[in-house]
Amino acid sequence: MKNIIDLFCGCGGFSRGFEDAGFHTVLAIDNWKDAIITFNKNHQSPVGVTRDIYDFTNEEIKSFAKQNHVVGIIGGPPCQGFSMVGKREATDERNTLYLQYVRFVEQIKPEFFVLENVKGLLTLNKGYFRKDIYERFSNLGYNVTVETLRACDYGVPQKRERVFFVGLKKDKFHDQFFQYPTPLNYFVSTEEALSDLPSLDQMEDSTKYKTEPLNDFQKLMRRSSKVIKNNDVTLHTEQTKKIISMIPDGGNIKSLPQEYYKIRNYSSAFKRMNSKEPSTTIDCGHRNYFHYKENRIPTVRESARIQSFPDDFEFVGTKTSQYTQVGNAVPPLLAESVGKAILDIYDELEKGND
Repeated sequence: MKNIIDLFCGCGGFSRGFEDAGFHTVLAIDNWKDAIITFNKNHQSPVGVTRDIYDFTNEEIKSFAKQNHVVGIIGGPPCQGFSMVGKREATDERNTLYLQYVRFVEQIKPEFFVLENVKGLLTLNKGYFRKDIYERFSNLGYNVTVETLRACDYGVPQKRERVFFVGLKKDKFHDQFFQYPTPLNYFVSTEEALSDLPSLDQMEDSTKYKTEPLNDFQKLMRRSSKVIKNNDVTLHTEQTKKIISMIPDGGNIKSLPQEYYKIRNYSSAFKRMNSKEPSTTIDCGHRNYFHYKENRIPTVRESARIQSFPDDFEFVGTKTSQYTQVGNAVPPLLAESVGKAILDIYDELEKGND
């Protein structure tokens, strides 16, 4: 079993994917209590800790890694400062949290690392952060590659794009660089992702599946689940439901008469999922997009499905907290694809040593 540490772990999407690939998480760190409670609820061993990453001393980091035979570090430093959705300020203090990730790698010297973030990191401040991350890890003895991956290319019913820096330790892998996983030749649409879940507009029981699994994605999501959790409906005003009902499948505010523009005057507002395509990116606000068929925002469970969290993964905290945990996460299926590609490199190395 190859042991990893998950930094800025959130509720555990990154870890879940790597564990499904075959890794074992021995430590997960985040300073958000709700996310860590969710993380530990979904792990047999409660290895998640609520702690500021600055509080870890170098000696503590090295001692823990040695005792637990850590071979890899994964994680996504908070991305709000890099995000193209936000103000994208180069001086945002959150932009320096990646230096703590670098510190952990420097102290542990793992055989590999995977750092995930938003696309905006690549261009912010004229590419300074991309160059700095690349140079810091290269100077620590890693062959570093960087690539933007679309979640929908790896079985996730969502068009989320994220950048992945992957480093392979030269002492272990010599001159080998990471090869990113090959995209699948199909997409999972929002309808294919959600169509077995109950109709909440029709007041169906939110805890019971409407049908047997209708496709392979639904089978995968339901493989260990008999009951639906985190599926509480959000109650909208009659005016809001009326407006939503006027938006066609895949439409947005531009589908409405101009009189409605003053309510939310930007093009992504009142966006209804396209039933025949993967969803747009699930965010933390969750109020800018609606179910492809029903006149409401998606539930936490539906959002989690769009992120590829299996149905037995239960979120805790307030509903707002749960939505944020889902929106912040790395999609498990995307993480699993990256994890499997890393294991393939280990397999090749072991074959070469035979």
